[in-house]
Amino acid sequence: MSSAAEKLNPSSGSSSEKYSPLWVAYNVKDAPGYHLELIDRIRNGVKKSDWKGFITSIGATEKEFENILPVSISSMQKKQVYGRETSERIYELARLFGLGYEVFDSQIDFKQWLLTPSKALGDKIPFDLLDSSLGFEMVSDAINRIRYNVYS
Repeated sequence: MSSAAEKLNPSSGSSSEKYSPLWVAYNVKDAPGYHLELIDRIRNGVKKSDWKGFITSIGATEKEFENILPVSISSMQKKQVYGRETSERIYELARLFGLGYEVFDSQIDFKQWLLTPSKALGDKIPFDLLDSSLGFEMVSDAINRIRYNVYS
């Protein structure tokens, strides 16, 4: 596991521990069946405990994601397993944060970039674009341009 991946693992501990289901979003992206496994996990719904583990692992609060998630935080607090739309958005977040930590090699640097207006995104704050799938795609593309030194 890479050092960036180790920083993100919400179920850190002995290697015999099972990873949190959200952890698959950070894991080896090219593994056979990777996308099919994600689809199954989204269909089955993200558990509240996994969402809380993810939030803790990135040093954030649920309130910070209030405008990104398709349901209110108070609705989320009432459920033990989230629906498809919410689960899909949570997995999008997990994948984006995994990519960001890998490229920036630091939670702090990635979070700073995520909260700073970006010329590559029309001087918009990347985090503010995460309330739509197209916004996620734009932010992911910007991160990948940084990764491959094609920054505009």
